[in-house]
Amino acid sequence: MSSILENLMATQIRQAGLPKPQREFVAIPGRRYRWDFAWTDQKLLLEINGSTFCVGGHSTGVGLDRDYEKSSLAAVHGWFTMSFSGKQVKSGLALKLLQQFFEVHG
Repeated sequence: MSSILENLMATQIRQAGLPKPQREFVAIPGRRYRWDFAWTDQKLLLEINGSTFCVGGHSTGVGLDRDYEKSSLAAVHGWFTMSFSGKQVKSGLALKLLQQFFEVHG
């Protein structure tokens, strides 16, 4: 299920002319973890954490532990990972950093 922030990020990606990502991507065999966006050619996974500044899944101890494990497992499997807050998506910083990634990694 896509959030408003994920849809905003998808719109920004499309309008910037970046490669089209896969959505709700499972990158780790045998695990249920999903990433909001994935570019398999570049081995890039992107996650939008909308509840960073309020009480929610990504701001509790349990949620943070899960996110750390998810990101670390992605690295073990050779993936780059990027995570952004809703504030970073809304301000355009997430898109700017994503564009920089594609400038460096194609």
